[in-house]
Amino acid sequence: MIHVVAAVVERSDRRLLIGQRRRSDTSPLKWEFPGGKVRVGETFEQALARELREELGVTITKSAAIASIRHQYANTSDELEIHFFAAQFAEPDVHPQAFEQVAWVLPRELSQYDFLAANRQLIACLATGRIKPADILAET
Repeated sequence: MIHVVAAVVERSDRRLLIGQRRRSDTSPLKWEFPGGKVRVGETFEQALARELREELGVTITKSAAIASIRHQYANTSDELEIHFFAAQFAEPDVHPQAFEQVAWVLPRELSQYDFLAANRQLIACLATGRIKPADILAET
């Protein structure tokens, strides 16, 4: 089992941060939420903080678990368990290091982007308002 963490960051205008994988990555040009693999000895929260620092140059100020999804891609024997977190960070701007591009989109616009298959279940919950990251963070 490979554990992966991903951040769902919502701005005050309700837009969510998504990133497009680089052309040279596996699943090139697919969209995803920022994050990555958990290293041995890391907690999910530590991995999330490290990944956001590496990928976006930001420091997490608050996070809360919102969903975990298991997924197995057809071309691999590895099963992924993706741990999604609502997250906010201190910096007003992101500085993408690991993406072709990033975008801030409204939840209802998520379906217009070609996301990795493992993200589809969460996207449906975000698009329909069943999961509201900012509300979850406000409750913690």
